[in-house]
Amino acid sequence: MLTNNQNPITDWSLQPVIEWLFSSGCMMKDDTKFVHELAHQLIACGAPIDQLRITMRTLNPEIIGASSFWLKSTDLSRHMETQHGVSETDRYIGSPMKQLYDTGESIWQRLVELPETAHRAYTELAEDGFTDYLALPVMTAEGISAAIIISTKDSAGFSEHDVKNFHIIRDYMVPIIEVQSLRHLSKSLMNTYVGRRTGEKVLAGMIKRGDADIINAALWFSDLRNFTHITETLAAEQVIGMLNEYFEFVAAAVTAQGGEILRFIGDAMLIVFPIDDKQSRQIACKAAIDAAIDAQSTLASLNHRRRRHGQPEIEFGVGLNVGEVIYGNVGAPDRLDFTVMGPAVNRTARLESLTKELGRKILFSKEFADLIDEPVQSLGKHVMKGIAEPQAVFALQSE
Repeated sequence: MLTNNQNPITDWSLQPVIEWLFSSGCMMKDDTKFVHELAHQLIACGAPIDQLRITMRTLNPEIIGASSFWLKSTDLSRHMETQHGVSETDRYIGSPMKQLYDTGESIWQRLVELPETAHRAYTELAEDGFTDYLALPVMTAEGISAAIIISTKDSAGFSEHDVKNFHIIRDYMVPIIEVQSLRHLSKSLMNTYVGRRTGEKVLAGMIKRGDADIINAALWFSDLRNFTHITETLAAEQVIGMLNEYFEFVAAAVTAQGGEILRFIGDAMLIVFPIDDKQSRQIACKAAIDAAIDAQSTLASLNHRRRRHGQPEIEFGVGLNVGEVIYGNVGAPDRLDFTVMGPAVNRTARLESLTKELGRKILFSKEFADLIDEPVQSLGKHVMKGIAEPQAVFALQSE
């Protein structure tokens, strides 16, 4: 609800801010820098602001919203993310943000002499010396996609003129925030479905069939054991739950070491540890073997819990290799897949297949073995499907 404030009107001009919005402001891709510069533009015009936040809804499996936050006392800006489930917390229930998203109306609340029943969002600001609070919804074609929150420590709070100006600025900002929101959405969906590095390439324009780079990478291929039997004996929701547990702990081990999941192939995972100017072949291979060891270590405690609950244990093998691969788009003209291809990828998958035959959890090529510090043992040369010559296979000495 928009309440009245009887403070005297303070005259400050919008024109410099509007000119900035449609010149430099609309060209800024960093939301945090945008909020920082917007705050400075407003202050230069005479706007009484001590805190500015723009929060945007997003589509992401882990977060429901992203905010850029500026504080005058430190002149620092930072990025914040809000996790799913926040709507069930005391922090959100009864808050001005819930009211804004429920009603679609602006919230103007004086923070001096608050009632005892005031929400903590107000009382915490008041305790920090803020005197007035304004939250403005940003309406786009998708509904309320964002909110602008402005607070002041000015003893007079916001005047009617201040609030009117903030509403006008909000209206001018709608197309800019809509673009920022779509950028967030694009990045979020790319990161979720193809990974951060690949998503950046796609958004940068690497989208045509045949677009590809030749890269060097440490490669990981892993696959669940006995998955066909599991799918035939467990209910669908149990299979999905098991897959998600497996993917989650492997992803945690891999991302901690800088790897990126490129593809899920049923119950298999294809993961890359790119080699570039910042990361040598030795560093990439060390990251891959460390991730494999960490994942197998985590599996022991996970399986202990699964046994206690009468659930089948999770077992998987990992093949590791290093080499040159083709990294790019393949597929039909209107339906593409961004993946890695080449002999090094094929050998990685064949190494994983051998883990079942040789009774090992982790196997790797000679090229990979030569680049890691872990003690290794040769398991001899083995025939691999589709590869003309038998290949040298190695395992960890400790396994």
